[in-house]
Amino acid sequence: MYDAAFNRIERELRNEEGVANELDYVEQTSWVLFLKYLHDLENERRDRAELDGTDYSPIIIGPYAWDQWAAPKTDGQFDHNKARIGEDLIKFVDGELFLYLASFRQSATGPRTLEYKIGEIFTELRNKFRSGYILRDVLETVDELAFNTQAERHELSQLYETRIRRMGNAGRNGGEYYTPRPLIRAMIKVTDPKLGETIYDGAVGSAGFLCEAFDYLRPKAKSASQWETLQRDTFFGQEKKGLAYIIGIMNMILHGIETPNLIHSNTLNENVMDIQEKDRRDIILANPPFGGGERREVQQNFPIRTGETAYLFLQHFIRKLKAGGRAAVVIKNTFLSNTDNASVALRKELMEAAELHTILDCPQGTFQGAGVKTVVLFFEKGAPTRDIWYYQLDPGRSLGKTNPLNDGDLADFVALQRTRPNGPKSWIVNRADLNEDTFDLSVKNPNAPEAEALRSPEAIITDMLARDAETAQILEDIRGML
Repeated sequence: MYDAAFNRIERELRNEEGVANELDYVEQTSWVLFLKYLHDLENERRDRAELDGTDYSPIIIGPYAWDQWAAPKTDGQFDHNKARIGEDLIKFVDGELFLYLASFRQSATGPRTLEYKIGEIFTELRNKFRSGYILRDVLETVDELAFNTQAERHELSQLYETRIRRMGNAGRNGGEYYTPRPLIRAMIKVTDPKLGETIYDGAVGSAGFLCEAFDYLRPKAKSASQWETLQRDTFFGQEKKGLAYIIGIMNMILHGIETPNLIHSNTLNENVMDIQEKDRRDIILANPPFGGGERREVQQNFPIRTGETAYLFLQHFIRKLKAGGRAAVVIKNTFLSNTDNASVALRKELMEAAELHTILDCPQGTFQGAGVKTVVLFFEKGAPTRDIWYYQLDPGRSLGKTNPLNDGDLADFVALQRTRPNGPKSWIVNRADLNEDTFDLSVKNPNAPEAEALRSPEAIITDMLARDAETAQILEDIRGML
């Protein structure tokens, strides 16, 4: 049902002038889905309150409630006579609805409330529908969807993830928001979060790490207090870009985290020397953006100054982690061997401040559309690094858009990481064996089968001449038989 509905919405949006690409598609589909989800959530809360004999005051009221403007009904049936359409619908959405919802940011009792998140979303978002007729069709399609059960919400969240993945494949900017979910799940299994631990992503994007961590911990929450902890005091994140922040909030809410602890801010504007113990987290899971060119005033917030965004994030993560805390961070593989001062200093700092116990070497194509190879650094804050276990991921095929990474590709890594054995794809490097001047951590598999030595140019030419002579003799023999 959900897949067919999404496909119908996509067909409608192809005819909408204001929706130009996959980024717009996800953004505009998101706010409509979000309001329908909130409507069903409020109905559920109202029903629960009635059973408990208490009163419930809805968040969205009056003409702004979904069943008043988006899907007005009479006797349970859609009432076309009451439904706005065309220019009237666009004027209402732009001139009234979005302004009303954005006002929650000021009226909410605090930033960790659903009301505040609604206000933030509709302060950042803009309605890009230009045709009120197309918007009406989309509203009626979404109204057919029900989000009342956990199974329904799970199906919706999975489809939403699919759309985010397509957005990531659509271009460079979208790709910044999407990390392959099989890789995220492997990182979570290795770090193994526990109930009561805090989980943080300072470059949250579409919140894939936090959503997958929630799915990992949700079956373990057996009591009301554990569920409350999981909902309110476990997941934290920050995101600089407006669209990514909005998609991250909605992705978390659609996954079942009702009041996400996401902050819309540039993590790198925070001076790492000002991070206090109360701000530190137990688990860090992240894929910070590569490249960049951070301004000098941003670089002043870090002891190792560099314009490379990912290097600044890594310094932030080292200091944001609690003593004994665990982290898994994606970074370009060139970090392991670059000889510039910042790279060398950062490798040294990481190994002295934390135990860098595992490096996962990812194959080309892990990140679709990215032209760089990546590794995942697994480390624990506290004792310095003693030895590093490397695992060279080789799925046995070329990865691409039609043949992406899957959970099975990472199963061997997850299983072996517990004991860190030597093998054809894995090996251990002792800290004492590293070059103390460069701290080079290059991926060089000593257990890989030796490649056959290449022949010299002289040998190749000699072989070619011998074959030419043999061919000429065969042709002469054939001529003699004619």
